[in-house]
Amino acid sequence: MVVLERIETFFEIAAGMVTDPVSLAILFGSVLLGIIFGAMPGLTSTLGVALLTALTYSMDTPMAMICLLAIYVGGTYGGSYASILINIPGTAAAAATAMDGYPLAKKGEGGRAIGLTTTASAIGTTVSMLFVVSISPLISNFALEFTSFEFFLLAFFGILISGTLTAPDLVIKGWIAGFLGLFLACIGRDQLQFFPRFTFGITELESGIEVVPVLIGAFGIPQIIDVLRSRTTMPRAEKLQRIIPEIGTVLKNIPAIVRSALIGVGIGAVPGIGEDIAGWVSYGTAKNTSKHPETFGTGELKGVIASETANNACVGGAMIPLLNLGIPGSPPAAMLLGALMLHGVTPGPMITFEHPTFILEVAAILLLASMAMWITGMILAKQVVKVLNIPTPLFMPIIGVLCIIGSYSLGLNIFNLYLMLPVGVICYFLTNMGYPIAPLVIGVILGPMADENLRRALMVSQGSFMPVFQRPVSLLLFIIIVLTILSQLGWYKRLIDRFKAKIFNKSPSRQGK
Repeated sequence: MVVLERIETFFEIAAGMVTDPVSLAILFGSVLLGIIFGAMPGLTSTLGVALLTALTYSMDTPMAMICLLAIYVGGTYGGSYASILINIPGTAAAAATAMDGYPLAKKGEGGRAIGLTTTASAIGTTVSMLFVVSISPLISNFALEFTSFEFFLLAFFGILISGTLTAPDLVIKGWIAGFLGLFLACIGRDQLQFFPRFTFGITELESGIEVVPVLIGAFGIPQIIDVLRSRTTMPRAEKLQRIIPEIGTVLKNIPAIVRSALIGVGIGAVPGIGEDIAGWVSYGTAKNTSKHPETFGTGELKGVIASETANNACVGGAMIPLLNLGIPGSPPAAMLLGALMLHGVTPGPMITFEHPTFILEVAAILLLASMAMWITGMILAKQVVKVLNIPTPLFMPIIGVLCIIGSYSLGLNIFNLYLMLPVGVICYFLTNMGYPIAPLVIGVILGPMADENLRRALMVSQGSFMPVFQRPVSLLLFIIIVLTILSQLGWYKRLIDRFKAKIFNKSPSRQGK
């Protein structure tokens, strides 16, 4: 009876929003604004939520939540536009999408890729909504098992798997790029003892390396230099394929979409991780489970679907620890935490007593935002794909200006421009030498979490690593990391091949007997 009452209340809340013209206008407007923020390099969903928090101060709580959650959903999805069309992820969450999205656009399938990612993103958000309603306490209990060692191992695994999956030839190059990003993340004053590291007397470096200038410089500057230097043209979209995906194609990929959505929800429920890790882990899972992993990175639709489904499902997953524990599951969720408190809602175990229907309201908004995102995305897709028809001499300077605006807009800090340019030039040479750029960016993003949690864990354990082997979750993560490293070593591959050969050679003889 309780479940039926919750379902009935959920649909009543959703119906009330749909029948209110003001709510619908705010919903679609916020989703559209979120897509713009996500598609523009540097203007992330985190920034969008932060800017709208002040604007929603005079609104009542339900309207404010519609506005903030809709821009969160739209911003997470919007990053796929720039990733697919120009190979410059609008957000860190869309970095994995560029791996196969841009090759698809170069083949003239940009419209098809955007249509499928829009549908997959909407399904991912819807699946995450179901978890917010149904089993949020269960996932929150699992997230509570994470201590400093688990956070460090998870961050380390994110950097490691990114380097493993993106290296064009030697995996060691991907790992080197990842640890280079990890080093950049250590620049500045550490978070525990506030001691300056690698600042070389430059006061601007004491606050650390900002992610957005590194993200824009690493992906944007090399793209601009490469196009202008070689005078190549951007891919053309003259024969635009159907944007709305075929039902058969969607149904064929439903198992992969559901799997990616579950990955996104699970990672989103772990406090402090975020959509970027969800995208990379889902992409890696799709590649490792594929019958043809060699096609990933050359324009594989399943790779794009996996990353986009997971990073959008992570939105709902991030709501689980935020609402039930008061701990944000991602950077935009951290902004939402401040907005909730601004409107008199205190997330935590008491939220169901103080605001009995609030979690259902959030779930209803996520469902409606996913629908609004699909409608808006399909309408915009045909217009956005036309960006590929802009002449290259005009297009690349525009991208350069957007890169400058995106870097400077973060705190209106001119030093970010000085940071973006050398990072971009270095990444250009790294790319030419066969080093992937995505692990470097992931290292910068996850570096602070890895550094802070490792040092805190060692302080608590008095320098001992034994807690890693005494806690089930940390032990599992440690085993996964070791297997990931071993899987790239030649002797281990040969050992596994011999083991498989013995098994398969023995089985026919036994059957024959």
